[in-house]
Amino acid sequence: FSIFSISRSRSDDLKILLFFSPLITLNTMKFSILATAAFTIAPAAAEIYFKEQFNDEAWKDRWTEPTGWKAKHEMGKWKHTAGEYYGDSSDKGIQTSEDARFYGLSAPLTKTFNSSDGKDLVLQYSVKHEQNLDCGGAYIKLLPGDNFDAANFGGDTPYSVMFGPDICGHSNKRTHVILHSDNKNDNLLIKKDIPTETDNLTHLYTLVVRTDNTFEVFVDNKSVRSGKLEDEFDFLPEKEIKDPDQSKPADWVDDAQMDDPNDQKPDGYDNIPEDIPDPDAAKPDDWDDEDDGEWEPPMIDNPDYKGPWKAKRIANPDYKGPWVHPMIPNPDYVYDEKMHSVCTDGCTHIGFELWQVKTGTLFDDIIVTDSLEEAQKFAEETFFKKKDDEADMLDEKKEAEREEQRKAAVSNVAYT
Repeated sequence: FSIFSISRSRSDDLKILLFFSPLITLNTMKFSILATAAFTIAPAAAEIYFKEQFNDEAWKDRWTEPTGWKAKHEMGKWKHTAGEYYGDSSDKGIQTSEDARFYGLSAPLTKTFNSSDGKDLVLQYSVKHEQNLDCGGAYIKLLPGDNFDAANFGGDTPYSVMFGPDICGHSNKRTHVILHSDNKNDNLLIKKDIPTETDNLTHLYTLVVRTDNTFEVFVDNKSVRSGKLEDEFDFLPEKEIKDPDQSKPADWVDDAQMDDPNDQKPDGYDNIPEDIPDPDAAKPDDWDDEDDGEWEPPMIDNPDYKGPWKAKRIANPDYKGPWVHPMIPNPDYVYDEKMHSVCTDGCTHIGFELWQVKTGTLFDDIIVTDSLEEAQKFAEETFFKKKDDEADMLDEKKEAEREEQRKAAVSNVAYT
């Protein structure tokens, strides 16, 4: 059916066109708006600045061990292995292998991450302690500078982010989050410790620093800490400070109690001895004064001795309560919109600089990106793909060890 198949005059055509014109225009506008909205909300492609899985021998060409940090005999060797138990024997990582050694390693990012680009920072990697770590770090660092010196990379090298597990003894077990502040020219440690995993399985650690000045930490893709950078780190000066022009008045009474002026020390109180001769003691029958000397009874605590005299305490009628220093707005307080900008001059490298007493920590599946979704996708392809099989293999290993112990115990009993 066509409206133009009907016999009509030119005036009829004009009437028909005027009738349908708003509908045509409206539909065209709807299509234009939808197309524009779809184009506008389409997510930008995630940028991957670094990715490492250590699944080939060429990993040594991509990474550099520092030769100028410590003496050669103090440096431990990295072992390329899947570990003693794993989800896939061909899926390898790098593992610390010599006790009481320093470990250093760094690699250039595929592309410099610059906070001025206005993108989130996502740093993720996996850690497995096969050795029941008693004291040692397992953290990773994001490093700035176009002139980064890989040969001398070590503990004193400036860094922008330090993130990951650190264990030493029973009380120091935390997941470090340390971020660089340009305004303070300092590295800021998170105020409240984040717990860390201490078992022998692989765990995935993820740090997100967002451009809205918030952050989040995930362990095994579960959020364990999140918040505002200003609340969890000392990026900003205090909003209020003590008024420097105010001080506690000289006549301010902040003692809630006072000595009772009507309480007087009894006469002779200071003459009461602390010890007295035991009234129940008797001179032994075989005591000889000529041979043994004059007998004296042993001394005991005097039940009447009450210690140095102190007046009774009563409520102080002049008590005004604790003096509180008046606060004023801090004239130096300025909100920093760029707290998240930990890589202002660009982060170019990533690395490990560690000390471990007992070694056996295995690192794998590192990614630096601007998208949490991209990091989670990478985790699904790596960590989550092999975690269950690894856990099963560890259980089998422990059961085999228990069986060997049982056999050894039976053998010892039979021998004795």
